[in-house]
Amino acid sequence: MSRQSYNDLVAFLAVARVRSFTKAAAQLGVSQSALSHTIRGLEARLGIRLLTRSTRSVSATEAGERLLASIGPKLDEIESELAALSEFRDKPSGTIRITAGEHPAGTLLSPALERFLPDYPDIHVEVIVDYGLTDIVAERYDAGIRIGEQVAKDMIAVRIGPDMRMAVVGAPSYFSTRTQPLTPQGLTDHVCINIRLPTHGGIYAWEFEKDGRELKVRVEGQLVFNNIALRLNAALAGLGLAYLPEDIVQAHVESGKLVRILEDWCEPFTGYHLYYPSRRQSSPAFALLVNALRYRA
Repeated sequence: MSRQSYNDLVAFLAVARVRSFTKAAAQLGVSQSALSHTIRGLEARLGIRLLTRSTRSVSATEAGERLLASIGPKLDEIESELAALSEFRDKPSGTIRITAGEHPAGTLLSPALERFLPDYPDIHVEVIVDYGLTDIVAERYDAGIRIGEQVAKDMIAVRIGPDMRMAVVGAPSYFSTRTQPLTPQGLTDHVCINIRLPTHGGIYAWEFEKDGRELKVRVEGQLVFNNIALRLNAALAGLGLAYLPEDIVQAHVESGKLVRILEDWCEPFTGYHLYYPSRRQSSPAFALLVNALRYRA
């Protein structure tokens, strides 16, 4: 196989997997026009249309799907084996791409990298914060970080954090003219700071559990955010009640800046896990990072 043919196939795989020239071009570090030119050249040499393009989407043709299924795993295996060759270097090296939500990226991944990276100057880590349940194979990530129950069964999952709890909090100023609700259903009478997450297809319903009884409450309010920092700031400003990870609000509760309610309805649940494909050939650099992130109670 010529170098050009190999590179063209890599380009085709990138587009076919993410179904987007824009995303694939960003992954490959090339311009969208150059990538489109490469795909057209590959199709011209083969004499077959591999991709169907429209103004909104890109999808593989029947021939493209066959090529994707046949060569995709083989090229992935080649890349994994090439990455594994780094074990013969004096120092582990390589780039590791990880997708994670805002909370684990800030509370678990960043502290671990601060300890890990100074000892391995030839290892590079790219972290993309994303709330969606990203297909790490299609998006060409080495690993992802999600709540344990969200990890697909065909993935290897490594626990990197303890069990978690959520907390409902509000500022003292908010409660100065309002009575604290005694049950989750009482939240419907309060101003709440809503959450929009792509994994839930819209506004997130706050989840509670007590004595085996599970409740989901859809709350109302003037604000909707898709990240933690803005919800926390709004709660501290007295703009409404917020539903946040316990560790994020603990210091504010202890200092009196926030008041916690419904604590008996917020039971622990499985914490964060690093996950990656079971067929992945781990490089020495990746294995070292996994070990550095592994949760040790």
